[in-house]
Formats: sequence, C-alpha cells, structure tokens
Amino acid sequence: MDFSGLINDFGPLTVTGLAQGAIIALFALGYTLVYGVLRLINFAHSEVFLLGTYATLLAWGLFGLDQNSPVPAVGSMLLYMVVGLIAAIIVSGATALTVEFVAYRPLRRRNAPPLAFLITAIGASLFISEVVGVLTHRNQTGVPPVIQARPVFTIGDTTITNLQILIIVLALVMMFALDRFINGSRLGRGVRAVAQNPDSAALMGVNKSRVIALVFLLGGLMAGIAAVMYNLKIGVTRYDAGFLLGIDAFTAAVLGGIGNLRGALLGGLLLGVLQNYAAGLFGSQWLHAASFVLLVVILLFRPTGLLGESLGRARA
Repeated sequence: MDFSGLINDFGPLTVTGLAQGAIIALFALGYTLVYGVLRLINFAHSEVFLLGTYATLLAWGLFGLDQNSPVPAVGSMLLYMVVGLIAAIIVSGATALTVEFVAYRPLRRRNAPPLAFLITAIGASLFISEVVGVLTHRNQTGVPPVIQARPVFTIGDTTITNLQILIIVLALVMMFALDRFINGSRLGRGVRAVAQNPDSAALMGVNKSRVIALVFLLGGLMAGIAAVMYNLKIGVTRYDAGFLLGIDAFTAAVLGGIGNLRGALLGGLLLGVLQNYAAGLFGSQWLHAASFVLLVVILLFRPTGLLGESLGRARA
C-alpha cells in the first residue's frame, strides 16, 4: 500500500474522482428510475449507455472527426458537443424504449414473476453487447480528443482542467433538471404516484404503461449524456465498455439508496472519489475491484443506502 502516494496525490485524485463520479452518477439514474417504479434492476441499461457511446463517435465521424484529425477549434468543439449529445440521447433513448417494449412489457402483461424479468434483463444485455461485438469485430473504436484538457486554475498542488469542470457541471445541471421534472411537473407526479402505489395511481387516471415508458426514456436520455461525457474523457469505446461502468453505476445507485434520484448523484460522486483513492493506494488495477468490495459492504451493513428513500416517497 502506497500511503505516501495517496497523500501526495490527494487533490488530483479527488478532482479526477469527482469527474469520473459525475459520469457514473448520470449512468446510475437509469437504474434508480426503473427500480423506483418497477422494483426491477434493468441490467440492459449498461448497453443503453454502450450504444450511446457508439452513436456519439459515429456522429462525430460523419462530421469529419477521425483518428488523423487535429484537436478541433472552439467553434468546432461546440458543434461536436451538440451533435454528440443529440445523437447519443436519440440512440440511447430509443434503445431504452425498445428494451421496455420488447423485453419487459410482454412480461408485465403476463404477470410474470420477478425472476423472469431478471433473466430477461441479463439476456437483453448480453444480446446487445454481443451484437455490437460482432459488428465491430470486438475492436476498440475511438477518436482524438474533442476537447483538449487545459488547466483553468490551481489549488495548491491540484490543477483543475476545463474538461473536468465541464463534466461535473453538466452532470449537476442534468441532475437538477431531472429532479425538478420528477418533483415539480405533472408527468413527474405521475411517476411518483406509480412508484408509490400503482393501483391507486391507475384509479386516479394515471396511465401506468406510459409512465413506465417515460421512466425508461428518461433513464436512456441520462445514459446518453453520460456516454458523451465518457467519450470526452476516455475517447474510446468497445463492445463491453458498458459492463464495468454499469457495475459501478449500480453500486452508486445502491450506495446512495436505489430508487432515490439524489442518492444516485451522491453515490456516483462518492464512488468515483473512493475508486481513485483505492487506485492511488493499491494501484490502478484495483480501481474496479473497489466497486465490488464497496457493493458487498453496503449490502451487508446498510442495504437501503446512504439516503435510503424510495422514489415514491421522495420529497421536493
């Protein structure tokens, strides 16, 4: 264990962890939304994110960005950001809705047991991942940095870059917008009503099927935005890119309190920081192992998570 390295790099590890945690937090929102309404862990959500990463890279490629391209100018950066976001949220949102319509809705109509939903979720996840693997020949796909990381300001020995600020701020803005939508809009009240008591909500005129479709769509949109942030930070993707990050996002959702939107944000940020501390202490090869250890610890000692409040009982 390298305690001196952790202490010396404490600031950079923290900032890097917050940026990574912001991506995980947006990813985790899909798990939290679906579980809050259906009490279902949508393991296919990792592939919703995965297709968002490919959609972003494909859109950038159509606008002329390839392996040999120089770092874009400021105007081009904005264009690539907008194009990437549009492509990712369309593809991820459409994928999430397709999974709901094809995989889960027929099971709900047949009143299938929870185990059937779990097996279907795993099957859908593997199917999408393997199809992408076959189409891409399991090769890694990437582009040059769309946004060149440049120092903005320094606190002590910690340099904070424009890319880190962008990722963290974008995650916070999207989290705030989603929280306001769920807690302040008419559609959001419908989501909370179905999460709290589906039968009573139906008696009050709430269309449960539409609410569930909306929840999947919102989760897909958040995953699409997370996919763009991931591409900005990492720059490459492959057919199994959603698996480990999906485990991280699920851990974050459990850490914050699965079914709690604000808990997903808290859990994602904390997990990103703790992962980087573990990497600094034990080595980068232990970064994802820390997620599994933390998941076991949470389930053993606080299975309801840090906030532990369900979506149906969330307060504005």
